[in-house]
Amino acid sequence: MDLTLFNFIHQFAGRFAIIDLLGVFFAKYIAYILVIMWIILFFKEQGFKNRLYFFSLTALSTILSRGIITEVVRFFYNRPRPFVALNFEPLISNGSFSFPSGHMTFYFAMFMAVYFIVKSRNVVWWFFGLTTLMGLARIYCGVHYPSDIVGGTVIGILSAGFIYWILPKVESKVN
Repeated sequence: MDLTLFNFIHQFAGRFAIIDLLGVFFAKYIAYILVIMWIILFFKEQGFKNRLYFFSLTALSTILSRGIITEVVRFFYNRPRPFVALNFEPLISNGSFSFPSGHMTFYFAMFMAVYFIVKSRNVVWWFFGLTTLMGLARIYCGVHYPSDIVGGTVIGILSAGFIYWILPKVESKVN
């Protein structure tokens, strides 16, 4: 199933230059836009305590998901990337192992911090959509299988949920 879905998505790579450019943009460069969005949201938070909480939730979630869990999984499970296993040239270069997707663990942990903190649901859904497009684009470009993306997404979401659960909440003072 994983290979079938990968082949379905990746089969279009290399056929249309504009779609390849979009794939590369979303796979590689949308991450910068997500970070800029996060920074803007960070500075829109009112008060030092709220900003500190938002920063702490994001930092601890991404460290747990990308820096610890992903590396532990990759230490024990060395899944080669699709372009290595299937012997083709990907649209973007990437090293290391495939499972779980480090991009998805990091950016879905970041997304969940935005989900927990940001009041504007429009912003939250834009963040979610761009992060999801990044995952699909990484399959399209040939650097991940769908299960890598799903695994990274689950790790990112659960990590952020765990950190949100254990991190002391900021108390709002109403005058």
